[in-house]
Amino acid sequence: MVWNRASAEAAAIAGRWSEERGPGGAIVLFDAAGIKATSAGGYASLELSVPFTPDSENRLASISKHFMAATLLLEGLSMQAPLGSLVDGLPEAVGTVPLGRALDMTGGLPDMMEVLWQQGIPYTASLAREEVMALLKRLPGLCAPPGQEMAYSNTGWRLAEAVLEAQRGTPYRAALERRLLAPLGLRIGFPADETEPLRDLATGYWWDGLSWRRGRYGMHFSPSGGLVASAATLAKWGAALLSGAGPLAGMLDRLTAPRPFADGSDSVYRLGLVETRLGQVRIIGHGGSLPGYRNHLLMAPDQGVGVVVLTNREEDALWPALTVLAALLGEPLPVPAALTPGLYAEAEGPFWAELGPDSISVMGGFERLLQGRDGMLRSIPAYLDIALQAQGDTRLEGRIGGVARRLEKMPAGTPLDPRLVGVWEEPDYGSRIEIRADGTARMPGPGGLGAESRLTPLPGGRALADLKHGPWRHRPCLWLQADGSLRLASHRSRVLHFRPQNVRDPR
Repeated sequence: MVWNRASAEAAAIAGRWSEERGPGGAIVLFDAAGIKATSAGGYASLELSVPFTPDSENRLASISKHFMAATLLLEGLSMQAPLGSLVDGLPEAVGTVPLGRALDMTGGLPDMMEVLWQQGIPYTASLAREEVMALLKRLPGLCAPPGQEMAYSNTGWRLAEAVLEAQRGTPYRAALERRLLAPLGLRIGFPADETEPLRDLATGYWWDGLSWRRGRYGMHFSPSGGLVASAATLAKWGAALLSGAGPLAGMLDRLTAPRPFADGSDSVYRLGLVETRLGQVRIIGHGGSLPGYRNHLLMAPDQGVGVVVLTNREEDALWPALTVLAALLGEPLPVPAALTPGLYAEAEGPFWAELGPDSISVMGGFERLLQGRDGMLRSIPAYLDIALQAQGDTRLEGRIGGVARRLEKMPAGTPLDPRLVGVWEEPDYGSRIEIRADGTARMPGPGGLGAESRLTPLPGGRALADLKHGPWRHRPCLWLQADGSLRLASHRSRVLHFRPQNVRDPR
């Protein structure tokens, strides 16, 4: 291990945060014995000029997931049990999903944040756990059959909290403390929502083009992303995973055991962790993103080392983590793809993707693309596994989330299909969309006020809406059905089904 070179890379990254005199972060290198080196820069609080240190508390966001998975395994809960056998009152389709598939992102469960946003309720809205669960229990279906596709969703982890309480009679916070935190001597919090005061918590920020703004996330923090800890504490947790300390004996192998799709092929996503490669080295990790917070945990378990990157700034944390880990392992960094931007879609259905100079947005799910030696464009997945081959300048073919895709480049200037024009209503939640002939739409918005969007038409009775809220962008596809109805589909939510106004729902 080249510790000096890795420490120098970490110090250079943290130094840039300090030079900017903006939000910052901490980078901690560790092995199975504990912390080996730390770097930090920038501010945990711009308002108070508090420096960000390795001991600054930060929202872990989706890095939280594998803590819940470990807790469930220690509690002896069956990953094969259908959710409906573990929690009362779930919709029939949701109840058929096995717990393991709810956690490994192959369950087809709609993500509640996107379901709510598609109804005009943005992620900054203050919603208690009970309110979110009440809406979850009205879900009209699944995004895809269980086992067919890896599509990122936080809903399975929200349901896992309900499973733990229903089957073991204990809140997750108590089970986490008893099973993991107390035996390992770790200070990790699980606040209910953003209003809960927390000691030493770094404020999250995003750049609006002119200045830094505070990030907000109003919904209840579920085990999908609710934990709070410092970079130093997360590194100690990583060291305990690598060494199998205390209750974590054999746990890393259990968390990263292969999780097959229904066709028998393996998904890179396991139980709250992703397995991929950096050069010749197997790496395990997970990212985390909440408005104003971006984090990554990466480990090379066969070499017994890892790196934590926690930041309170809305920018990529995966590449800094890869840079430091590659320096530590003596592996070359992967080569970023050099792409020609363009919009692509399948010949039919709601599936689309847009290329940037070195990245791809797949129905709204963002990944940086790397150039493989075999000519393939690949992701080191933060959220989505991608392997594509460019066929000239007009076609992309390969697998996205485990599913074979063939995407054609969309022609510029496609007119809006006139059949989309009109007012559409969704019967399950009461949402309403108005599409106008000039290519604009009034999408569902807070309080029934609506949110204006200019549509990007696609051939075949389709169009992309464009909604922006704070630092995040949402681009659901409006997709006309053969029976004259309208579906609304994004990477994480594909279940809302609209009918023309004044047309009775046959159900």
